[in-house]
Amino acid sequence: MILRWLRRTLIALAALVIALYFGDWAVYRMRGSPTQSVNVDQFVTVPLKGQKSEYDYLGNSNLRCAVSLFPQDGRDACWQVRRSAKQLPSP
Repeated sequence: MILRWLRRTLIALAALVIALYFGDWAVYRMRGSPTQSVNVDQFVTVPLKGQKSEYDYLGNSNLRCAVSLFPQDGRDACWQVRRSAKQLPSP
């Protein structure tokens, strides 16, 4: 009984997420694929002795982002870019 309820809940949740993504995509396309430019701070990681790292500041740059809920056209969503305005390199 509980497993049946859990399975139905997970299926409904997955359907909701898929519908939300495709709805966001449709609105993004109907609006003409809007983008904005967000100013971000960029850093580079320099490896040091003893498994340590140093972060060096590279400066500011403008990053193009999609005005949507989800990443679209290979660009991150603007709300995600603004939330993490410091661009640290991934290891």
